[in-house]
Amino acid sequence: MRLAIYQMQAKAGDVGANLTSIEGSIRRAAAQGANLLVAPELALPGYGAGPAMAALAEAPDGASWRRLAAVSRETGVAILAGFAEKSGDTVYNSSLFVDGDEPPVVYRKSHLYGPYERGLFAAEKPSARIIEHAGIRFGMLICYDVEFPENVRRLAQAGAQAALVPTALPASDHADFIARRMIPVRAFENQLFVAYVNHCGADDRFAYAGLSGVAAPDGTLLAAAGNVVEELLIADLDPSAFRQAAEQNPYLADLRLG
Repeated sequence: MRLAIYQMQAKAGDVGANLTSIEGSIRRAAAQGANLLVAPELALPGYGAGPAMAALAEAPDGASWRRLAAVSRETGVAILAGFAEKSGDTVYNSSLFVDGDEPPVVYRKSHLYGPYERGLFAAEKPSARIIEHAGIRFGMLICYDVEFPENVRRLAQAGAQAALVPTALPASDHADFIARRMIPVRAFENQLFVAYVNHCGADDRFAYAGLSGVAAPDGTLLAAAGNVVEELLIADLDPSAFRQAAEQNPYLADLRLG
């Protein structure tokens, strides 16, 4: 299974421009044989959209889904992208999985980070949201969710072979530790792949760390982006790596809970 991750510089508040960027990345990924592309947290509205986020929020089967479904049909590539989800009067920080004309699948962030997110979104109860695509079982998390080991372990225990994690990691003195050390550990301790897909550049509110990557079940990085520019990276996910890691380090099989 060939996975593409798109480290992008989103335009805060401009859904149309961001969709155009994602559509272009999907076509480039298709040309490289990808089955699935992952874009960052809130890639559609832009993470830094601020108070405009509620007006930019939309239903899972709204206009953005229709555009992404069309390019998915055209290319044969499924897409996971962050968006602001409107459900009644509530707005969630969510990820949208699009696979052609199949019904949209949504994951809502459970662990909101800081007053900025808590002022814009409602938190969802933690869950193991799993989809199957191209022979791999994918679990979904968003950014801060992955920094709690319980969330990744929940996915692993539910049978996930990979975790897809759109993120908006800001530039900081600990960003490299999270992206380059914590993420590989999450993969290693749960015997699964972890795709961590960040923004780069800056908007009016935030500067982003970049450092997107795909970690294998043995903790190695299959793909790694820099911290400055947009990049489209490709990683091949081999199910045999999942099985080998489980045999060599059987943490899930040997887990004991008091």
